[in-house]
Amino acid sequence: MREMVKGSNVSLAALSENADSVIVSLGWGSATGEGDADVSVLLLNANGKVRSDADFYFYNNPVAADGSVQLLGKTPTADGNEDRISFDLTAVPSEVDRIVLAASRYEGARFEELEGVKLALADGGGEELLRFAIDDADSVSAIIFGELYRRAEEWKFRAVGQGYDAGLAGLAADFGVDIDDDATVEGTPDGVADDAQMDTTATPPADEPKEQETLGMVPSPRRPEGEDQPRKPAARPRTAKKKVTLPKAAKKTLAENESWRDARLFPASALKSDRERETRATSVLLAVMAQVPEFGRRLTAAFGAPAGRMETFTEVTLPHGDTPRRPDGVIRVERAGKLWTALVETKTNGSALKSDQVQAYMDIAARRGYEAVITLSNDVALEGSPLVEVKIDGRRKHKVALWHLSWAEVAHQAQMLIRHEGVGNAAHAWLLQELLHYLQHENSGCHGFQNMGPAWVPVRNGIDDETLCQGDPRALEVVESWERLIRQVCLRLGGELGQKVLPVQRTRRGADPKALRARLADQFCLDGRLHSELRIEGTPGVLAVSADLRTGKLRTSIEIPAPEQGYPLSWAKRLVRRLAEAPADLHVETLVEGETAGPRGTLERLRPEPADMLPKEAAAQIVGFRLSLLKSMGSSRGNAESGFIRSVDDAVHRFYTSVAVHLDGATPRRAPSKEGTTTG
Repeated sequence: MREMVKGSNVSLAALSENADSVIVSLGWGSATGEGDADVSVLLLNANGKVRSDADFYFYNNPVAADGSVQLLGKTPTADGNEDRISFDLTAVPSEVDRIVLAASRYEGARFEELEGVKLALADGGGEELLRFAIDDADSVSAIIFGELYRRAEEWKFRAVGQGYDAGLAGLAADFGVDIDDDATVEGTPDGVADDAQMDTTATPPADEPKEQETLGMVPSPRRPEGEDQPRKPAARPRTAKKKVTLPKAAKKTLAENESWRDARLFPASALKSDRERETRATSVLLAVMAQVPEFGRRLTAAFGAPAGRMETFTEVTLPHGDTPRRPDGVIRVERAGKLWTALVETKTNGSALKSDQVQAYMDIAARRGYEAVITLSNDVALEGSPLVEVKIDGRRKHKVALWHLSWAEVAHQAQMLIRHEGVGNAAHAWLLQELLHYLQHENSGCHGFQNMGPAWVPVRNGIDDETLCQGDPRALEVVESWERLIRQVCLRLGGELGQKVLPVQRTRRGADPKALRARLADQFCLDGRLHSELRIEGTPGVLAVSADLRTGKLRTSIEIPAPEQGYPLSWAKRLVRRLAEAPADLHVETLVEGETAGPRGTLERLRPEPADMLPKEAAAQIVGFRLSLLKSMGSSRGNAESGFIRSVDDAVHRFYTSVAVHLDGATPRRAPSKEGTTTG
C-alpha cells in the first residue's frame, strides 16, 4: 500500500492489475462523535470545467446514468464515519480529463473540528492501494482530497489536500457548476469563492514537470467566457442539506405472485416465546439506535442523554450480590470524554414490568455511577402514576433517573423521521423502515397498549346493570386505561400525519393528576361515558372521542366556529360542499347562541337542502357547527378485530380522514393509509 503526501501522484496500473474500477473512501471522526461531512465528485474537461451541471455528483445527485460514478453512502467506523464512492473508470466519457474528489461541511462547521481526515483508494478486488492523510485541515468548510486524471489513456491519482472557505457552493461554482444554494455561504458574495480564498500552498511533484505545465495543482479554474452575461435559469443543483424520507408510492414489485414475501432484515415470523421476542426486540431497537444517530438521539434526549457517539449492548452481566444481573440492554453515549450510561429493561406482549427487577437495576446503576434506567414495554406511562414502584436511597449522592418508553412511542418516532422529517441518508431510512416493519409485525409483541385490563369486563357489566358505585377502584383502573389508549391514539395519528396530536387537558396548571382521574372515575360511574379530546395541528377545532358503555356507541365529533363574514345560508352551502366526500351518515348540528340544541340532520338529508341547517327564528345567531360520526364499539378488552381498543383507533382514523381533513384550516396533507398500520 502506498502512503501519499500532498502533491504526490501515482499510476493506478502500477499499483494493481485490477484498477479499471476503484472505490475511494473519504473518512473522518471527532471526539464527540457528532462531526460529519458530505462527499462530492466533479467531472472536468480539458478546460478545468464541468461539461454541464450533471457532472456534479453529491447527496442530491448520487449516481451517474452511465455507471461511471456512484456515491455509496456513509459507513460507521471505529473512530468516525467513512463515505465511499465507486468509480468505473472504463465508463468515464473520453472528454473527461479529471475527476475531483471533495468533501464539505455545512451549517458553519469546519474541518478543523474533525480528526483523522483521510482518503483511501482500493481496487476492484477490495485491496487497498493507497492512503492520504490530511493533517493540516484548518478552518475551511470544504476540501479537495485528491483527483483522478488521465495521461495517455492511463488513470493516475494525485493527492491534493486543498481547502476552500466557501464550502460546497463555492467549490462547485469555481468549476463551472450553476449553483442554487439554499444556505448562506460564509465569506463570499453570491455563493462564489474568491480565488484568493483557495489554499494553493501545495507543490507540484518533481517526477512529472511536463504534466504540471498543463495540469497544475488544481488551480483556480478560469472563469468561463461571457461570465458577465446572465446564466440561463436551468435546473440547478441545490447544495442545501437534504434529508431522505420514504417515497410516497411503493415501487412496483418484481414478485411473481402475491404469496411471495419481501426478505426482511429483522424477521419476526419464527419467534416462539416471550423471551425470544424480548431478546430480538431489544437487539433490533438498540442496533438501529446506534446506527441511525437521528433516531437514537430522539429517543434518549428526553432522558438527559447528551448528543454524542452512541454505542449499545445486549445481555450484559453486572454484579449484584450473590446473583449477577443481566439487563436486557445498555446504552452508552460519549461526549467530550464523558460517558452517559443507561440500563434497559424490556417487555413485550402483555408482560408487565417487575418491581424487583427494576429495583435491582436502579441499585446497580447507583453503585456504578450510571445515569438512568429505561424501561420499555407496551404499556403507556401516565403522569403521577409510575408503572413500577421503586425505592430511592436518599443517602446516596449519585441519583439515578427512572424513565419509561412505550413501543408506541418508538414506532411514532420512526414514522416521523422516515415519512415526514427525513434522515441523513437512504441507508438510515431503510433501517428505520425495517425496524417499523418489525414492530408492526403481528408476531413481534411490540404493538403498544393493547389491553384495557382485568377491570374492563366487570365495569362494563356494572354499568349495564347499574351496580357500579362511585369510589369503586375498578372504575379508576378503566379511566387510567382509557387515558393510556388516547395517548397511544395520538401517537399513531401524529406519526401518520406528521403533525402534533395531543390530548387536551381542561384542568388548571398544577392540578393533581391523580385527583383528576378520581373525579373522572366518579363521573364515569354516574353516566357510563369515557370522554377525551384531541388537538390536531392544523384543524379548526378539537376532535372529541366519547365511548358510551350504556349504548355501546362510539362518537367522534368536532365543533367548528361559524365564519366571521357572510350569510348563514352561504355558510351552510359552503360546508356541504366541503363535505362532498364525507360519509352520508355524518351528523351535522347547528350551534345556536343561548340554546342547548339547534337544527340537526344527516349529511345525506342536508346535501339537497342545506337551508335545513338554519334555525327557524330569524334572530337566532349561529355560532358554529358540530359534526359527528357514530359507530358501534368493540366489547372485548383486547386489541383484536372486535376489541374496544381497535374500534376506538378505527373511529378516530375514519373521522379524521373522511371529515376533519376536508375542513377549512386543516393542513393540506395526504390522508394516511390504514393499510399496514397498527395502534402505535
